[in-house]
Amino acid sequence: MKKILFSIFTFIFIFNLNAQTNLYENPEFDEIAKTHKIIAVVPFKTQVKLRPKQMKDMDDEKLHRLEKAEGEGIQTAMYSWFLKRKKRGKLKNLEVQDPKVTTALLKRKNINYDNITDYTPQELAKLLEVDAVISGEFETNKPMSEGASVALGLVLGFWGSTNSAIVNMSVHNAEDGVLLWNYNKKVRGSIGSSPEDLINILMRKASRRLAYTKSN
Repeated sequence: MKKILFSIFTFIFIFNLNAQTNLYENPEFDEIAKTHKIIAVVPFKTQVKLRPKQMKDMDDEKLHRLEKAEGEGIQTAMYSWFLKRKKRGKLKNLEVQDPKVTTALLKRKNINYDNITDYTPQELAKLLEVDAVISGEFETNKPMSEGASVALGLVLGFWGSTNSAIVNMSVHNAEDGVLLWNYNKKVRGSIGSSPEDLINILMRKASRRLAYTKSN
């Protein structure tokens, strides 16, 4: 049974891009990015919107744990995306802070998923001792992570349903807190899609406008 479930959910559903895309790039981002040596990605604040019928089998505590896991999953996926670019030589002179280090440094200041939005990106960047912080919000009507999808599929009957997700991510400068880059996009996928799939699709075109990964 486990092997069957594993086979089913290792299938990756390709996201369909929605025409609605909003991308902002600070005109000075290219020049500012040249001075950056290290950046960090913090957990994305997540909202999983379930239907009332589905919420009957999901209490507030379970939903909170699910949303937290999704937000951390996006953080890890974004970190992995940058690491792959670095391996290909597309991140010259730029380091990306390991999420484990980010979490540990924030924890020392009693900052966690629940209260991270109480702090400005500039404050977070200074605490993490990085030159810029990538943060964002993630909204979906079903979870993206495979484990959560399997669990909810069994409990709430999500099998075969299409889901949608909206991701809004930003890059803020540590020195002055200025917004350098913002990308807001809606995508559609299916159960079994992962945070890695989501980030890969989102960044496929957006990376061409991201100063850290632009071709010279």
